[in-house]
Formats: sequence, C-alpha cells, structure tokens
Amino acid sequence: MGWLAAGDTYEVALVEGRVVARTASPASPAGGRTERTLPEEIRDRPEVIELQRFAEWLDRHAADCVARVTNWMVSSRPVPAGLLVRVWPDEAWQAALRDIVVVGAAPDEVGFLRAADERDGLRVVTPDGETVRLTAPTVTMPHPVLLPGLEELRAFAAESGVVQGVAQIHRATWTKPAGIDGSADAVTEFAGAEYRSWFHLSARATSLGYRVSGSSVVDTVRDGGRIVTASVGMSDPYTEEKAWTGRLAWRHEDRHRSLPLSEVGPVAWSEGMRMAAALHAGRTVPTDDAR
Repeated sequence: MGWLAAGDTYEVALVEGRVVARTASPASPAGGRTERTLPEEIRDRPEVIELQRFAEWLDRHAADCVARVTNWMVSSRPVPAGLLVRVWPDEAWQAALRDIVVVGAAPDEVGFLRAADERDGLRVVTPDGETVRLTAPTVTMPHPVLLPGLEELRAFAAESGVVQGVAQIHRATWTKPAGIDGSADAVTEFAGAEYRSWFHLSARATSLGYRVSGSSVVDTVRDGGRIVTASVGMSDPYTEEKAWTGRLAWRHEDRHRSLPLSEVGPVAWSEGMRMAAALHAGRTVPTDDAR
C-alpha cells in the first residue's frame, strides 16, 4: 500500500499493521523523515481514521482466518481443495494455512501445505522432503491425536524450521490412559485450582477462547462425526469469595446425558483435558495451598 497525502505537510501509510506518517513538502514530496508517532495535527484527518479502521479490519480478518483453520483442524472435517485454492492468494488466509499438515485421499498422502493454485492444485512437502501434488477433491487437516506419523512430522518440522500459523503438530494433546475406569463420568486431575474470584476464573476461560455457561467452562468439539461438550465446573460466584475449578466431564450434544469415560473419543478427550489443564495453569494460588 502506498503513501497517502494527509494535508500539506505529511503523508500516511499502513506499515506492519499500524498507521505511520512521514513529512512531505513541495520540494520533497516523498521520502521524508518517518515520525515515531502520529503527529497530533493529523490524528483526526479522514485519511488517518480510514487507515486505522482498515488496520482494525485486517486484524479481525486475520484472527477470523486463524479461528476457521483451527476449527477445521480440531474437528478434522473434510475441506474442499478448491476452497483452499480460492483463499490462498489472501495473505491472511495463507498465513493461517501455510505448513498446516493435510491428508489427501489415502493415509500416506500427508504433507505440509506450501502452495495452492488453479493449475497445480495443492502442493505439499512430505516428511521425506519431497514436494508433491495432492489431487483429491477434499483434504483433511487432522487433529494431532489423529495424525499419522506425528513424531516424524515434528522431527521434520524441527529440522526444516517449519512454523505453523495454526498450532497443529505442537498442539498440547492428551491420550486416554489404558487403565482408566471406563464407567466413571468425570476426571478430577485438574480440579481444585484456586482463583481470586469467579470473575478472574471467568476471564481466564474467555481469554483462552472458551465459553462460560452457567456454572461451567465449556468447549464444544466434533469428534468422529459426533458433537461432544467438555465442561469444567466452577464454584458458585454468589456463595464463595474465591473460585475453584471442578471436575471435567463430557456430555452428548443434547447436553442432557453425561458420557462415561469409555465413550469419550480421542479428540474430545484431548481437547477437554487441554481446557482443564489450561485453567489449572492460570490458577492464582498453587493447588497445594488451596482449600
């Protein structure tokens, strides 16, 4: 984006997400000194305001792209290859999609997404370092607990300096223990994390992208075609000065039936434990000192 005149003395432009100004004059219409901050006399000019609004829109757009790709990855839903081709030229979409691991028609068609265009379709780099085309009409971006050869993918990423716009291969994951009581309906491993108040606990939850519903922090997950809601209990804000996290449980999509742990799928288990662990990590007082 080029520089725009903002009055007779300054020009403004959007640089790395922020509006900057530089001096300009008839003798030197371009290439003047860039100001560290926006001069006060041009802060209310329409050119500056429009650029600031555009910068805010770009930030929202980038965040929306990341959120959508994250949703595709967590749910492992099939995504049309043609859709990826259409959005790839957009820098925000490309930043979110670049190096996401995609799987084609066969389980061995796995690689880091590097390019997408009408002529060649999707091009990925395999863990062997080869660039190949994926010709399948749809691809998936599997949740890491479902990714074939996850450790091999992580090793290749480390060696090649791969940085994903959406954390996939390094997303924190949990695997259901083999000896767990399948008839139980809750996990207490991360229960009892103390916060200064219910509002601090609620703020922690929403800052992590989770919802507060009634007396629980919840996260809705698609796992194997089924909708499951993971929930972590919260203490009552009206009867307690401080706040504590409670048990982690999973419910069917109708939210009326608790699932026994034996029926909780790998993605729902991992995402529920991830939520509970993140809430526990943000506690105000170490658990050993809690009530």
